[in-house]
Amino acid sequence: MPVYHLLYTGANATQTRAFMKNEQCMRLLQWALPQLNMRWPGYRKVRNQVCKRIDRRLQELGLKGVEEYRAYLEQHPDEWAQLDSLCRITISRFYRDKGVFTALREEVLPSLARRMSDRGDTTLRIWSAGCGSGEEPYTFAILWDLELQTHFPKLTIEIVATDADPNMNRRAHDACYEFGSLKDLPESWRDQAFARTGNAYRLKPDYKQNVEFLEQDLRYEQPEGPFDLVLCRNLAFTYFEDALQREVLKRIIGRMHDGAALVIGVHEKLPEGAEGLLVWFDKQRIYRKTRRDRSVPEFHSSHRTGITLR
Repeated sequence: MPVYHLLYTGANATQTRAFMKNEQCMRLLQWALPQLNMRWPGYRKVRNQVCKRIDRRLQELGLKGVEEYRAYLEQHPDEWAQLDSLCRITISRFYRDKGVFTALREEVLPSLARRMSDRGDTTLRIWSAGCGSGEEPYTFAILWDLELQTHFPKLTIEIVATDADPNMNRRAHDACYEFGSLKDLPESWRDQAFARTGNAYRLKPDYKQNVEFLEQDLRYEQPEGPFDLVLCRNLAFTYFEDALQREVLKRIIGRMHDGAALVIGVHEKLPEGAEGLLVWFDKQRIYRKTRRDRSVPEFHSSHRTGITLR
């Protein structure tokens, strides 16, 4: 089993201390996560990020290992909030899951835009929940400007992006990325939307103006709706425990227009008993909110693409 290490600099030298073995971190998370209303299975493949943070926290507190930290948590209830912040997964990139964005570009967004035009609206509202450092909402800003704006010149988009981590929000506002975050983005989009300085790619201001970032924890807060499209990918339905998933999903649906679309992660599934949604694209995990008046067709697409509408 691998051992996680910490480096710290003393007066005369740099020393290395080992705190947790992999199995020790696993046991800690399996014990602690349910008390945070989180699911251990969601963390199995990404736990290294969390374990390294907990290692650093042990050093800050001067604790020797997991058992001392468990005792510290029981003696200092305020530490649970700190542990909760250490358990946030911050892995993201632009244009993540190409098939999802293909479906959104070719069918979902045009259908939503036509629907909006029919009801006389001029602003398509998008909510990106758990937006990390801005990769997902900025992908939509780029996609709309370069691919769809000319087809719907009377429409604008408004993107609300929420994340609980203040550090991620600061990085999102800065909008400066390494190539690894952009490697999936079409090259022509990258060239048009970013200015390169050395190894850094900085998003051009035009693509930031319709994106608003809010520091919100999805478990407790949601932005004001209604929205035409909600993206909640690789967050609630991976890491939240089942009862919390159902509660959060109910709130999300309550902030969607009738006929609006919901996108979850391609490896996620909705909780048992979920109501108010129909499958739009099964493989891509795209759903639509059912209309209250079921006698009226929920969606109409005047053009077809190579993607099958389900």
